Parts: sequence; C-alpha cells; structure tokens
Amino acid sequence: MSASNVKSLVQSWETVRFELLNRRISDLNLKIEGSPAERFVQRLRRELETKKFIFKPSFYLTDAWGCPDRTPVIGVPFYLADERLTRLEEEQNGEMEDPKTIMMLFRHEAGHAINYAFKLWERSSWKEIFGSFTKPYRDIFRPDRFSRQFVRHIDAHPYGRTYAQKHPDEDFAETFAVWLAPRSDWRNRYKHWPVLRKLKYVDRLMREIRRQKPRNIRRKVVLPVEKMNLTLADFYGKKADVFRRSARGYVDDRLRQVFPPSRAEVLLPAVDLFRRRRAELLDSIVRWSSLDEKEADAILRKLESRTKTLDLRYPPGKKRSREMEIAALAVALAMDYAYTGRLA
Repeated sequence: MSASNVKSLVQSWETVRFELLNRRISDLNLKIEGSPAERFVQRLRRELETKKFIFKPSFYLTDAWGCPDRTPVIGVPFYLADERLTRLEEEQNGEMEDPKTIMMLFRHEAGHAINYAFKLWERSSWKEIFGSFTKPYRDIFRPDRFSRQFVRHIDAHPYGRTYAQKHPDEDFAETFAVWLAPRSDWRNRYKHWPVLRKLKYVDRLMREIRRQKPRNIRRKVVLPVEKMNLTLADFYGKKADVFRRSARGYVDDRLRQVFPPSRAEVLLPAVDLFRRRRAELLDSIVRWSSLDEKEADAILRKLESRTKTLDLRYPPGKKRSREMEIAALAVALAMDYAYTGRLA
C-alpha cells in the first residue's frame, strides 16, 4: 500500500471518529440483529441448545455487560454492534475484549439469566453450595488467589481470575460458565479441587431444569441503547473522568511522597527509573505478591503513566534511594491488589 493510500485511510478514520463522537448513541440505530454481536448471541444459543435448554435468554444493547437485578435479560455493550464503535472503544479505553473473552462473558451473563429465570437462589441446596444470595454486594473484596474452592475463569477481568469469590451470585455465574463452555473438560481440570462439588451440583441442577419453563419472565431492562441520549464524546468523557478519579487517590499521593518537590538545579524525569528497572520491578512484584506477569505489568504501566502525567522529577544524587522506594511502592500496590482486587 502506498504512503498516499495509508494517509487517505488515516484521514478517513479521523473523519469517521469525529462524526461518531458527536452523535448521540440513541441516534445510531444500533441493533443486535445483523450486527457483529449477533454471531456471539447465536453461538451462546447453540451452546444452550446443545445442553437441551428450553429457556432462551433475551438480549439488549446497553452501556456495559450485565443482567438487571433478578431479571433474565442479558445486557450487551453497544460497541459490539458496530465495527466502528468497537475500534473507537479500543482507542478510548486502550483495550478491547477478544472473541474468546466475549464468549466467556456471554456465558457468565447466561449463568445470571438462568439463575434469575428459575429463581435458583431460593433453593436451600443452592444456598448450601454457594451461600446466601442476599449477602451484601461489595465492589471491594479480598480474594484468596490460591483458593481451589472456586473456578478460575476470565483472565481479562479486572479482578483477574478470582471474580467467583466476589459474591454467591457471581460464584454461581462463573461456575455455570465453566460448566457450559464446550470442551472445557471441567471434570478433569478440577478433578482434585473442592470446587468440583459446585460443578457437579450445577451439572445435576441444569439437567433437572433444562426442559422446564422459567418461573420468572420479567423483561425489565436498564438503560437500553435507545435511551442513551448522550453523545459518544460525552459517554467516553464520563468514563475517562471515572478512570482519572480512580487513578488518583493514594497512588498519586504515594508517588509524590517518593518524588517530592526539589530545589535542585538539575532534575531528572522520574518515569525513566520505571523504564530502566522494568525487568527487576516485574520480577519483584511477581515474586512477592503472587500476581502473574500480566497483572504486574499493568501495575507498572499505571505507575509509569501517572508519574509521567504528574511530571515528577528527582535530583541525580537521589537515584539509588528513589529506585529502592519505587520498588517498595510497586510491591505494596501489588499486594493491595492481590488482597482487594482493585488497583487504586
């Protein structure tokens, strides 16, 4: 491809991006039918049909993954319904679910939908296996990363592979997702794990209800795409504000403690310390926090990003002490993430 053609494509996307960002989401006429999202919906339906379910959850486009409270309807992020929006989502948030992760999320939400459709949480056996459905739902929780009482499912989830520990409802949804996935080989994979009891329970329970009609057929939805009247620019602006707020707090405060203001005539950019010692820092985080390398890298990238944004600097004579302090800070943040499931 010639340089002029590349330039034309770039300019074309710049025009499309500008036009999209200034349109209201409700005016985009987005639908699952005929969109890229449809193939995932159809695949999930085939997987449920393979398991001989009569019940078929319904779907709608909204701002994020999820089922409305105790409602067997699956909310699908609107950006999956248009390839241009998928590209925009990746640009705005720096990441995008790959097809494998999208299907894992669909199966997870299907677990919620089936739980709500048949009111499984009301069963005494369900409570015995998973716990009380009415247990307080907390955004911050302290997972045990080595526990074998729970399945390990979505790698790309913000909570890593410990999301099943968040709440009994999530525990069931994650267990169901592993059970439903074709070729998951859960009987062998979890053969010597206590969580096998949960998987066998789900297997028995699904065989019992799969040919039954649902007890709950509510169709309440929350923020359907037709009512998302803000522009894409506003939508991503609000998401960016939330991200920026989450990136501040004690992370910025701790970084400022490591790199306090100095009156030295020569000051060096602090972000270079993270870049030069990246391999050592990754090794320290993985060794002391039990996080994997992908999670450790995410922590370092965040620290680098905030250090650069804050334009933090240090005197050359403080290099060694600052290196030791950023290593301690990185490990401390990693330990906090390992216990709370949150990175600042």
